Amino acid sequence: MLSIIIMYAGFKFVGIFLLFISCNFSENRNPPAKAPSTEADKMYNEAASLYNNDNVKAFTLLSKAESIYKLKNDSANIASCLTLKAIILNDIGDYLSSNERAIDALSFLKLPRDSAYLPSIYNNLAISEKNLKHYSEALNWYHKALQVSSDNFQKITIKNNIADAYGKQKSYPQAINIYQSLLKNKALQKNEIEYARILDNYNYISWLESNNYKAEEGLLAAVVLRQKINDKSGLISSHSHLAEYYLRSDRAKALYHINEKYRLAKVIKNPNDRLEALDFLVKNDKGVHLQGYFAEYQQLNDSIQLSRDKAKNRFALIEFDVEKKKAENLLLQKGLVQKEYQITKKNILIISISLGTLALIIGAFFWYKKRKQTMLLESDNKLKEQQLKVSKKIHDVVANGIYQVMTKIENQEDFDKEKILDELEFVYEKSRDISYEKAAPENKSEFSKRISTLIASFNNENVKTYLAGNDENIWKTLKEFTREEIYQVMRELLINMKKHSQATLVAFKFERKNNRIQIQYTDNGIGISEGITYKNGLTNTDSRIEAINGEIIFDTETEKGLKIYISFPAS
Repeated sequence: MLSIIIMYAGFKFVGIFLLFISCNFSENRNPPAKAPSTEADKMYNEAASLYNNDNVKAFTLLSKAESIYKLKNDSANIASCLTLKAIILNDIGDYLSSNERAIDALSFLKLPRDSAYLPSIYNNLAISEKNLKHYSEALNWYHKALQVSSDNFQKITIKNNIADAYGKQKSYPQAINIYQSLLKNKALQKNEIEYARILDNYNYISWLESNNYKAEEGLLAAVVLRQKINDKSGLISSHSHLAEYYLRSDRAKALYHINEKYRLAKVIKNPNDRLEALDFLVKNDKGVHLQGYFAEYQQLNDSIQLSRDKAKNRFALIEFDVEKKKAENLLLQKGLVQKEYQITKKNILIISISLGTLALIIGAFFWYKKRKQTMLLESDNKLKEQQLKVSKKIHDVVANGIYQVMTKIENQEDFDKEKILDELEFVYEKSRDISYEKAAPENKSEFSKRISTLIASFNNENVKTYLAGNDENIWKTLKEFTREEIYQVMRELLINMKKHSQATLVAFKFERKNNRIQIQYTDNGIGISEGITYKNGLTNTDSRIEAINGEIIFDTETEKGLKIYISFPAS
């Protein structure tokens, strides 16, 4: 994975993006390379090595590498190229274009897999917003970078940048609190570059917050430490702060420090710091060199602005040329591919006709064989289905019918023998109808009476049955099939109650709501437990309810007894 970026001297992470700048305007960034494995990787590594030395060539190589990565859909490396391009654009002052590349880089990341890239991208966006003097937006991006950072030293750097942004915003107390907590960090004290940076910034911001603050000792201590480690970029910042600090109390010292800033800026070839030093001298030096400072300031300012404008245009042209060449190559490749396609198409056509004829013959043979097997299978399935249907009818009509007659005999001390024989004769006739596949005659007008008779037949001195809402209007729109299924369901419930529940009270309630019929069954028996096996009864009940597009719910939460809720369409 291509890595890029940058912390302070000697600090880099291999395999992830890391871009962090100091809060004293010094940006020391050295993109690390990765082990090359493709042409695009080699281009990226060369661009990383050219960063800060030849950014034009680096930008060109990054654009070419990005184009190759896009052809391969290598999203992580596309984001890598875009981030380093955003850094380069930031360096030349094209902050809006820098933000565009950084946002594009975010869009290519596949999170959370690529979350290690986020600190670098967020930090670059924060730098752009800070340079645009959008300090609130900068703080927002810095805080996001802090949230996704996992390295302690990296967090120190981000907090340093956050404090600097608070200082730019003139929110001095917030900045001071952060600097104070950082200076107490033991890990920071081991890094002289960072310790000097934060020590200098802390004293400078404290003085800005209160001109009575004695910042001289701390500012000079930072100078001594930076001279010891030869940190020229850091010394430029220190001299800038000391020049401001002495301006009101000792103009000679202020001019000395600003001249040191000017000298060091020329040494490290930093035109921006040099321009800032000249601006200070023009405003505050009343000596004979004032006119020279002013002329140099104008010339340098024009040169920087011209250089930035040229760079912006050049980088835009670089990306345009790369995309143009990419389009031309794609068109050329398309032409070659089309020629190859025509040749291949002819060959495939000849082969396809031959193979198609052979496949047709083989397919016809297997189709005939498959068809024969399918017909046999369908015949077997129909036979099994018919057997199941007959078995179900026998259970419904014969078994349940006989059980209902038995229940009547059991519940009546003085029963009418002739009436019982008639009912058994009815069951016998129904069983004969099953063998001849005769359909049951419709009896729509008597359905509510059938329900009442059915429920009453299970009433005895031990079991009391009740029903409510059994009005003929509830059932009037039902098809005969639905009526018969519901009748059998209710009989199944009553038989299972009689066999298993030990109930003494049984109630049915019927309602019709929103074109649906609702049945509530309630008993005070032992309920459903693991020890009870209902065999075919409740299994048939489920299948019957499903056949009429209904729903059945067994309330197993009831402390005692059983509740069952049934609902189905009324038409």
